[in-house]
Amino acid sequence: MLVDSHCHLDFPDFAAELPDVVARAEAAGVSHLVTISTRVRRFNEIAAIAERFDSVSCSVGTHPHQAGEETDVTVKDLVDLSRHPKVVAIGEVGLDYHYDLGPREAQEHGFRTHIAASRETGLPLVIHAREADEDVAAILEEESAKGAFPFLLHCFTAGPDLARRALALGGYISFSGVVTFKKSEDLRAIACDVPADRILVETDSPFLAPTPHRGKRNEPSFVRETAKVLAEARGEPFETFAAATTRNFYTLFSKARR
Repeated sequence: MLVDSHCHLDFPDFAAELPDVVARAEAAGVSHLVTISTRVRRFNEIAAIAERFDSVSCSVGTHPHQAGEETDVTVKDLVDLSRHPKVVAIGEVGLDYHYDLGPREAQEHGFRTHIAASRETGLPLVIHAREADEDVAAILEEESAKGAFPFLLHCFTAGPDLARRALALGGYISFSGVVTFKKSEDLRAIACDVPADRILVETDSPFLAPTPHRGKRNEPSFVRETAKVLAEARGEPFETFAAATTRNFYTLFSKARR
């Protein structure tokens, strides 16, 4: 069995066939999905989807693209919402210097606020990091010095230095369909160096469909293709790798029900 540790089931791409999308995932051996929050103010929509399906959990948080819209979100807001029985993580949050849709000061403010909520609740922080490796690593190191918190670098596409520094802090790393792309040799090399007890898989659907579905709308059932490529790259039997990533998920996302 596999887990899709990061998808966006609330996005319009899935609205017309959400039950079928979840059913296809289950038929493909994907036993659990986490639908990830991008806006705290839309939490009720996220929670409603998680409540609708036994195999779906959710998070609460503000994506860096929306950081400028939700600068008033407090640690208390996040902690209070995280008490919902289906919430298993805080985020996604972080830094995105590629699109820079959220003001950088707002992104950093939100990042540190969410870290505090993760530290207080013990729920893992789901981190978005794009073209901001040094600042993400520095903030993680600064905040970890104040007190440990569990975290996951999701849809990892950064360089080896961020991976090394995150792992040194006890973090986990998740890979999406990007790792299956022909020109992702460097990313696969990083994935091969991640310890077997710290690696996860995800789709980040509806984006980033893996080979052989590249160019199509992504969906949680496709996480199997990403797992196959990673298992082959790491020289592991698929069943062994699938079991390890699932075990890692339930270790990190300890509130999630099997």
